[in-house]
Amino acid sequence: MTLPPPAAVRHSAPPADPAGAQEVITAAKPPSAPASAVVVEPAVERASEPATFTPGLSAQEPFAAYWLGQVTLRLRREICWLWRERDWQAAADLPASALPPPVDRALAALDLLRYEHDKQAFFAGDVTAQHLSDRIGTAAPPRPDGHARRGSFGWVARELALEPVECFVLAVALLPVLDSAAGHVIACCLNEPSRTAPTFALAQRLWDDPGALVRCLDPAHSLLRHGLLAGAGPIDWQAPLSVPPLVARELLFAGAPLPAALEAISAGDLPESPDAAAMARAAALVTSNGAPAPRRGMRIVPIIGVRGAPLAEVAAACTERAGVRSVQPSPALPPEQLAQALSAAWLRGHAVYLPARLLADPGGHDGALRPLPLPGLPLAVFVGGHERAALRGLGADGPAEVMPALVVPALGYRERLAAWQRALPQAGPLLPELARRFRYERSAIARVGAELAALEKPPGEAEMLAAARADLDLGTLAQPVTPRFSRDELMLAPLQARQIDEIVTAMAALTRVHYEWGTARAWNEGGLTALFAGPPGTGKTMAAEAIAAALDLPLYRIDLSQVVDKYIGETEKNLRRLFDAADSADVILFFDEADALFGKRTEVKDAHDRYANLEISYLLERMERFKGLALLATNRKKDVDEAFLRRLRFVVEFPLPEAPVRAHIWRSVIPPGVDGSALDIEFLAKRFALAGGHIRAIVFQACLQSAAEGAPRRLTMEAVVLAVQREYEKLDRANSLDQFGPYAALVAEQRIVR
Repeated sequence: MTLPPPAAVRHSAPPADPAGAQEVITAAKPPSAPASAVVVEPAVERASEPATFTPGLSAQEPFAAYWLGQVTLRLRREICWLWRERDWQAAADLPASALPPPVDRALAALDLLRYEHDKQAFFAGDVTAQHLSDRIGTAAPPRPDGHARRGSFGWVARELALEPVECFVLAVALLPVLDSAAGHVIACCLNEPSRTAPTFALAQRLWDDPGALVRCLDPAHSLLRHGLLAGAGPIDWQAPLSVPPLVARELLFAGAPLPAALEAISAGDLPESPDAAAMARAAALVTSNGAPAPRRGMRIVPIIGVRGAPLAEVAAACTERAGVRSVQPSPALPPEQLAQALSAAWLRGHAVYLPARLLADPGGHDGALRPLPLPGLPLAVFVGGHERAALRGLGADGPAEVMPALVVPALGYRERLAAWQRALPQAGPLLPELARRFRYERSAIARVGAELAALEKPPGEAEMLAAARADLDLGTLAQPVTPRFSRDELMLAPLQARQIDEIVTAMAALTRVHYEWGTARAWNEGGLTALFAGPPGTGKTMAAEAIAAALDLPLYRIDLSQVVDKYIGETEKNLRRLFDAADSADVILFFDEADALFGKRTEVKDAHDRYANLEISYLLERMERFKGLALLATNRKKDVDEAFLRRLRFVVEFPLPEAPVRAHIWRSVIPPGVDGSALDIEFLAKRFALAGGHIRAIVFQACLQSAAEGAPRRLTMEAVVLAVQREYEKLDRANSLDQFGPYAALVAEQRIVR
């Protein structure tokens, strides 16, 4: 195949200028191109070459300006060559264009070697190409000095010991971020109008030694490991090259104000008793410039504390000891942009605090955290969470080094009391109760105080308690119960009635006994636990509601269907979430059918038995640490674990009521507006040994059957004894007609014979 001869091109030589201040450059143009393709540019010789296509753009640092200028000049020279090459390939068939028209990409790849000699000859002989080549080689690449500002292009080159080819690749990726005009030029060079991002292949074509680019394809290359180049997917020649915007901002404008994506953290008001030794170890992770030697990877410090604890502030206090600033990602930063935020923090010399929720895996079943991006980045990262187990897997599968956890203690009673005093000085005598009942951190206490201060009038006790409880949320594991009964409505035997009164008295005195009498330390500020045992319908639930009403405390019924999970270990996690949420405020937890949770431990025969026993052991230990009032109801006390029974503060037996109590129940459950004078209450109480709940159900059933349209609001013995019979059948309990005495005939034909 004979190579077509180059088309004749006229060049206008640069005019003589003794001072060297003016020059005229005429672009190489194939004959088929329109006249507008000839661009004559006056140019003034400057100390540094223009770094971009768009006028007025520049980098602050000479090192960055040099390499951006190298990319711009080489792209201009490549465009000149593409005009000539594509004119040779199909001059007559392609439309006239101010830019080289696109051609078949496979043909363009095959022609790289075919036209290599002509390309070098063109660079040496064409006026424009020769001028651009001269400008490319005018000065040797500057070497970054030790005075480069941290985070700048020059600082990165020195810190990572970048070779010239690596600086060039970084500049190729950086140019389109700075200059919006560069993308169209890059698309032309890539022979595809839609591809405005450079590639390794383009950098290889532009660089003088193409083979040197191979080293940059290493997946662990320092440019990738430090997040300077965004790597999405496999690294190959056609992968787009880009510098994340936050990183580009630091490389080009080092020392600029903190970007909006990062927020500064100050140490602020810390707990009185943080672990000083652990804080000193954490401070040793960072150096005076905020990062260790570049060959080391990320160092992760887990910080554990209750919800609302000043975890970020403790992290800041640790880094301030080393003279390093701490930052955290803005809440507006999407999680997928976290990597560039970490790189920007490293470039600025900052440490980073991350709440664990930013690393949560939405699709994970076990609550494990996603690995931190860029584990090879030499950065100190503090990860704050509320559970040690959730942070245990951090950095397990990568080069990151995980340090011992730093535990931030919850505020003690005295600290909470002082915080409530500052937030609500008008609370007066209520302050000790607020400090014991609501175990919040300073930020939450201050928020409650601010909300109450915004009221138009001074808040009363009820308003203060309501505001303090506003944030209480136990999720789907518990349902709030509105008490329907008062203490006076409980119909119990004298012994059980006294025990209920003792529970109310003990709970009301808990603050005084713990913090004035001095029992808080010995009992770990623990609350109270009571077991209600007895047959169904004997008043266990009613007693729980009456206690809640007497103490004016929120009552939550635990939904065992949500707590008990068939998967091993999940029940324990559900219980932990439940108790951690309930511990923050003074509440009553009511576990109905508690034997399902607190059953006896069994002989271990398989893994399920072993984990079931572990769940019971955890529940026993966690119940002892619960700060509120836990009420447990069971129909089968003998099935409750004996170790748990020993830990209970109260055990109240709810037997079937005696006849006098039953008579009182019969009278009390008849609605006030209903005439029950026709009922033989003494007969019903003596003949039918039913619990109060069953009596209530019988009266309700009789009302339903008696309330026909226009009927008087009156109960008759016929309706009641028939409802009694239906209740026995519902309970699957045997009875005889003799029990009904003179009323047997009323139910004889209505009985279901089994």
